[in-house]
Amino acid sequence: MKKQYLFGLLLSLLSAAPVFAQTPEERGLEIAQEADKRDMGWQDMKSNMLMILRNRHGQESKREIRLRSLEILDDGDKSLSIFDHPRDVKGTAFLSFTHATTPDDQWLYLPALKRVKRISSKNKSGPFMGSEFAFEDLTSQEVERYTYKWLRDEDLDGRAMFVVERYPEYAHSGYKRQIVWVDQEYWQPQKIEFYDRKNSLLKTLVYEGYQQYLDQYWRPAKMHMDNHQTGKSTTLEWNDYEFKTGLTDRDFDKNSLKRAR
Repeated sequence: MKKQYLFGLLLSLLSAAPVFAQTPEERGLEIAQEADKRDMGWQDMKSNMLMILRNRHGQESKREIRLRSLEILDDGDKSLSIFDHPRDVKGTAFLSFTHATTPDDQWLYLPALKRVKRISSKNKSGPFMGSEFAFEDLTSQEVERYTYKWLRDEDLDGRAMFVVERYPEYAHSGYKRQIVWVDQEYWQPQKIEFYDRKNSLLKTLVYEGYQQYLDQYWRPAKMHMDNHQTGKSTTLEWNDYEFKTGLTDRDFDKNSLKRAR
């Protein structure tokens, strides 16, 4: 009887022990880590992109770009963007090595000058090729680049979302904070609000037309960025996604910028 009593007392004490709920910061980090884990293993990717730039009056200009990406599991990814059209930017190439906690390495090849220009880490908040996307928007979003705070769960356009606020940890970011709507099925962003260093809403990015590749990897068909302070916008239309094509580090060295055609 005594052993049964002690056992019963122990169970009652355990059941009465406090349950420590996650903090919003812990939950936000957990969501970011899970999203990152679900997108691992794609190795390399090729795609084509149409960039549509609109000024505040709605006038458009278009650029055709080829994209190449290489997954780096112990660091940020490598990417190469090659401009094919129009003629005044044809042959321009942008190479980026993303790093989790140190400044990215980025280079731009300008065919008119026939030289490779290294981009200073202090300039990553500047516009990429005249678009509303900054250089820092176009690199892989490593988990360690931000601290996080879960705000709430809510529906967006009929889909369940995690809403997470993240704060850049790297120097020279153009943003004070971002609010990200993460799709609970895709584990990919559906919308991002960017706040400038004065904490004013600067831009909103919306993703559309997600499709799944290799039964695992979700990629958007369209990304639309509105700049609320200038009235300008940029749309990226993606197509011809290919994965595991055999790209290697050699396809992403600085000499590859000059070889890009």
